[in-house]
Amino acid sequence: MPRLKLTGVDEGLTVLVSTKLTGADEPQLVLDAILNLFPEFTCGLPDKPNFPTEQDDILASEGVPLDTFLDSIHKQAILDTSLDFMSKNLDSSGTIFHISRQAAMEGKVAFPLPGDNPLGGVITVEIGGENLDDWLEAATWHSGREDIPRSVGDEFTMDEKGEAVTWH
Repeated sequence: MPRLKLTGVDEGLTVLVSTKLTGADEPQLVLDAILNLFPEFTCGLPDKPNFPTEQDDILASEGVPLDTFLDSIHKQAILDTSLDFMSKNLDSSGTIFHISRQAAMEGKVAFPLPGDNPLGGVITVEIGGENLDDWLEAATWHSGREDIPRSVGDEFTMDEKGEAVTWH
């Protein structure tokens, strides 16, 4: 059975993608990293910083489709990890998670461990909407779940330090 292709658009969700520019961050390079995973991200860019700089800008775009991001986690086969990280901060209003900008430069998704401040900064993704837990499960579904079902917050969810729970 082919997988359901979710995008987050016209699915009752709100999506906000953002990142903070600080120090010597090159705005165009940061935007290029974002566009690798969110090609419909749109926003204005601040001027290129001159050293020394006290740059402190936010790049943000609302209503960004998640299809390229979701395709990437499927191609990388990191669906259970994605479900865990994407739902870690899930509450009744939505969820928020971070991905590495450095990995995004190569079109890859990497989730920083809790408390880590990865080199190159992070892209923040905020998703809101009703029944978001069901949407996250559908967006990260893979055929292995026919044998070992997964759901948000189940007994296989990684622990607070990002360690995997062994289930085999």
